[in-house]
Amino acid sequence: MDKKNALRAGAVTAGTTLMMLLMTSPALALTRDDGDDPGPGLSIGETLGLYVALPIVLFLVIAGLVMVLDKSDRQQKQA
Repeated sequence: MDKKNALRAGAVTAGTTLMMLLMTSPALALTRDDGDDPGPGLSIGETLGLYVALPIVLFLVIAGLVMVLDKSDRQQKQA
């Protein structure tokens, strides 16, 4: 019975996803809007630095600060 329910759920999910993709309209990214003034594009290096390297560095800095400033270990040793 579980296999039948899983198959039914998968079919419903796949059908719903397919219908959503077929019914969406294109983004029309090539059509410019009035007053649209895009700036210069980013290079591959700038894109990777901004969306990959910077979040990793920020995560490591925050994790490092949490580990350095964590005082729960010191409180347990004193008690």
